[in-house]
Amino acid sequence: MRGARRALLFDIGNTNTHVGIASEDRILQNRDIPTAAWRDGTGARLLRTFLRSRRIDALCVCSVVPGSTPRVLSAARLLCGASTPVTRLCPETLLGVGVDFPRPQSIGQDRLANSLAAKLRYGAPVLVVGFGTAVAFDVVDKHGNYVGGIIAPGLAAMTDYLHEKTALLPRIRIRDTRGVIGKSTAEAMRIGALHGYRGLVRELIGRVKQELQAPALPVVATGGYARLMARGIREITAVEPLLTLEGLRRHWLSNRLRP
Repeated sequence: MRGARRALLFDIGNTNTHVGIASEDRILQNRDIPTAAWRDGTGARLLRTFLRSRRIDALCVCSVVPGSTPRVLSAARLLCGASTPVTRLCPETLLGVGVDFPRPQSIGQDRLANSLAAKLRYGAPVLVVGFGTAVAFDVVDKHGNYVGGIIAPGLAAMTDYLHEKTALLPRIRIRDTRGVIGKSTAEAMRIGALHGYRGLVRELIGRVKQELQAPALPVVATGGYARLMARGIREITAVEPLLTLEGLRRHWLSNRLRP
């Protein structure tokens, strides 16, 4: 892979597959493809439109949906060439951050990508908070090792649950609110979800800081609701929407240069 100059990155998640084109210096372009779309060929068509005949030298992938991974790689190799080399991000191939965890294979590969990118950009210790289908806290300690984290229900999962399990509560679109006293059912739900969720996140960040004995701990937010949540959580020090893809880019580079 020494001659590779451009990589196609895949972060295969439960809801979306985050796709990026990366150079050796940065993420050049990205888009989301619904992960379910790989089952019927729709994903391959969307990927073809995204690539638009660009030259791709390598593929790099992390996945939390093992059943979709072969479909994604098959579609990518049809477009990029059957001999296009593939780098998979997993504990065995990870460089740049250690893993101090009892069962490394049980760690979500996207969480390792986030931890790698955050550690290389912000140093160690560092905490990543990923606002996706779930909210995942990932901790890199002062020695530069991934040591574990926290998983809680995602923001959308909480509001969807209320709608699905009650007769009168609507499905809501999550957005910021001005006050904390709702003047409608939907507004009351938004306030409960948004401000309550921020309280949950702030409490957990505080507990992690205490356990690490790191009051100035960098906290990096990523994922779909990262910007919205960070507006009300002063403990979040950076928002990086493309953190996982950046971790994949750095993983591709480190493995490309591996002897």
